[in-house]
Amino acid sequence: MMRRKLKQIFIVLLFAGLLAYLFCLPKDLFTTPYSTVVVDREGELLGARTAIDEQWRFPPQEEVPEKFKEAIIAFEDQYFYYHLGINPISIFRAFLQNIKQKKIVSGGSTLTMQVIRLSRNKPRTLKEKIIEAILATRLEFRYSKNKILSLYASHAPFGGNVVGIGAASWRYFGHASHELSWAEAATLAVLPNSPALIHLARSRYQLLVKRNNLLKKLRDRGRITDSTYELALSEPLPQEPLPLPQTAPYFVDQCHKTHRGKLIYSTVNKSLQVQAESVLERWNRQFRQSEIKHLAALVIDVETNEILSYCGNMGYQEKGLGNQVDLLQAPRSTGSILKPFLYAA
Repeated sequence: MMRRKLKQIFIVLLFAGLLAYLFCLPKDLFTTPYSTVVVDREGELLGARTAIDEQWRFPPQEEVPEKFKEAIIAFEDQYFYYHLGINPISIFRAFLQNIKQKKIVSGGSTLTMQVIRLSRNKPRTLKEKIIEAILATRLEFRYSKNKILSLYASHAPFGGNVVGIGAASWRYFGHASHELSWAEAATLAVLPNSPALIHLARSRYQLLVKRNNLLKKLRDRGRITDSTYELALSEPLPQEPLPLPQTAPYFVDQCHKTHRGKLIYSTVNKSLQVQAESVLERWNRQFRQSEIKHLAALVIDVETNEILSYCGNMGYQEKGLGNQVDLLQAPRSTGSILKPFLYAA
């Protein structure tokens, strides 16, 4: 009788534990705010605005650039595609290293565990490490390996207020992440492990050594050729964070007001936008001689009603009176509405 009762209790506890495991992950793993990112009709970046916490954190991208994928797996978790969230060998090796050094020098975390740590943002303790390991195995059942890698790439810290591969590529190299070279991908791969290294004035040599060691590892494993390796070693480190593009800034501001924290695919044609801004800049210099200081233009495809170019004003970066006013959105008096027709006449 006692044995039967104990068996029932065990089954109940096992079922309760299974339910707790199934529902241990929140529905939305990340609730962090994102930057507003606006691209043109071809996917070219027009501009972006920081998230409400002042971080450059682009909305998550589904596809991780192949070069960064190879680099981050080689650097952080070479058995990423073979484990189920935890790697006992790595944990045991990290344990021995910490005992030998008498301090924590390695955590043995897999990329999946690091995704959990980034989402929870808790102090790094032994208890938290155990929780991360449990949640990591559950995450492996929820998402594919590529999705987990995408979550890591989109939320990893890259130094300063730069978060995620999308923002880091633009801030440090001035182009999109799918255009990264092997040297650039290796540089970004080593940063989440030590994001303070991006303070190049203080840690330039350390960052260079870590990058080159990773490039050597990629070569030794046959991921890159000898010639690619030599060319990558010759590439310099980034000097300082770069400003993001400021094409159609008034349009980007408008998108930021109405679709904050989103990736917006607009109908704007970037080449036409640049051309329109150049024409307005030329006319604005001429009109300023007559104390006419503000100028705007809107180009629309009359057949599709799509906005092709949006120039809300001139002198966005200047401190002049009214330069930040988007004339295309500003209310007009009846007399002002007639001015374009009178000017045209």
